[in-house]
Amino acid sequence: MTLRELSIRHPEAVRDAACIGVTGMVPAIVMLDENGAPVRNTIQQNDARSVEEIEFLKTRIDQEDLYEKTGGFTNQQHVLPRMLWVRNHEPEVFARMRHVLGSYDYVAYKLTGALSIEMNWAAESGLFDIRKKEWLTDQMEAFGFRPEWFPRVNESMAVIGHVTDEAADATGLRAGIPVIAGSADHVASTLSAGIINEGDLLIKFGGAGDILYCTEEIATSPKLFFDYHIVPERYLVNGCMAASGSLVKWYLGDILENYGGQALRDLDEEASKLPPGSDGLVILPYFLGEKTPIFDPLARGMIFGLTLSHTRAHIFRACLEAVIYGFRHHIDTIREMGFRPAHIIATNGGSKSRFWCQIAADVLGETVTAYSSHPGSSLGVAFLAGMTAGVFTNWEQIHLFLKDPKVYEPDPDAHAIYDKSYQIYRALYPETKASMEALTKLYQ
Repeated sequence: MTLRELSIRHPEAVRDAACIGVTGMVPAIVMLDENGAPVRNTIQQNDARSVEEIEFLKTRIDQEDLYEKTGGFTNQQHVLPRMLWVRNHEPEVFARMRHVLGSYDYVAYKLTGALSIEMNWAAESGLFDIRKKEWLTDQMEAFGFRPEWFPRVNESMAVIGHVTDEAADATGLRAGIPVIAGSADHVASTLSAGIINEGDLLIKFGGAGDILYCTEEIATSPKLFFDYHIVPERYLVNGCMAASGSLVKWYLGDILENYGGQALRDLDEEASKLPPGSDGLVILPYFLGEKTPIFDPLARGMIFGLTLSHTRAHIFRACLEAVIYGFRHHIDTIREMGFRPAHIIATNGGSKSRFWCQIAADVLGETVTAYSSHPGSSLGVAFLAGMTAGVFTNWEQIHLFLKDPKVYEPDPDAHAIYDKSYQIYRALYPETKASMEALTKLYQ
């Protein structure tokens, strides 16, 4: 629909396209039948239903060997436990499956008819050797999975096919345009934020929270994910918080629905007048369980320190602070790996808030540069397609698209307060982990 509308409104953009790149969530799972039709709805990357399958696999797979090969232990992000859940709970659906793709791999398939998996979907699947760059077929077969279900893995810039006549009729695109394997959305966003050198770090204020650090070597941590950068000979240490902007949206739901944008502006102003640390209120943002750095789908959110003197503005501010505490936890983990972030860039929805970005600078104790008009993954994958087609010749040219930076410097006094509040934040999860597990199991 969007492409068709674009071809009508801006026919020259569609007619003159030199190459197409596709981006999307990773590792979402799209399961296809023998005719290439989906057998069920896609399983999203934040799906945490496979708790029992994860525990089963942890007893059957040598976790140290898995970590050595894939850069991670079995977790809720991996493809195998989520597909085992389908086999266990939807056996008739599983029996019809013949191909497995990622979200953007499926779009590329519909454009070209070519079955392909992009490198970072494979890297985050838990079924791929990140150094040898090959599927772990022995692990697939050990659990009754056929290696032929998983297509060939291609690098992001690889041309996997061309727009078919059928796709051209459906979209308004010109038949024959080359289509590349594309990119995971968070990796494409990292490129479009200008993160191309070691020391560059991105914090993404999306529905989920992403923290990505650029390195010149393959580096893994049991607390984080690993990705290949789009830029050759660059890699990404990757953290992902299950809830970030979605936590704030959850809290603001009734306020926005019943009172609109002015109510939000009033709340923002009210919260900005409160002291750092929200007068002793600390929130754990694990409202969807948590991925990195604790890998606990049974983790739960918490509002700690609440008293009758706290207002809705306190809770709002504490939500914003909680997300940044989560970012800091990840940056501390990256530092434990021996890396030192030199430039911190902020993008996505939350980067439009001066208030939230200042909290980020104060909690992290670092300068934060925000690009509030940053177009995200669409620019990154478009630039990638442009590099493939020769429209661009140098990765540094991505900086031409970064406009209107806003720089936030940390306030030393606020940082000192946040240091103490952050220590309380870090202590809350290990002190309540057993109770979280018991509560979750009680109401399953």
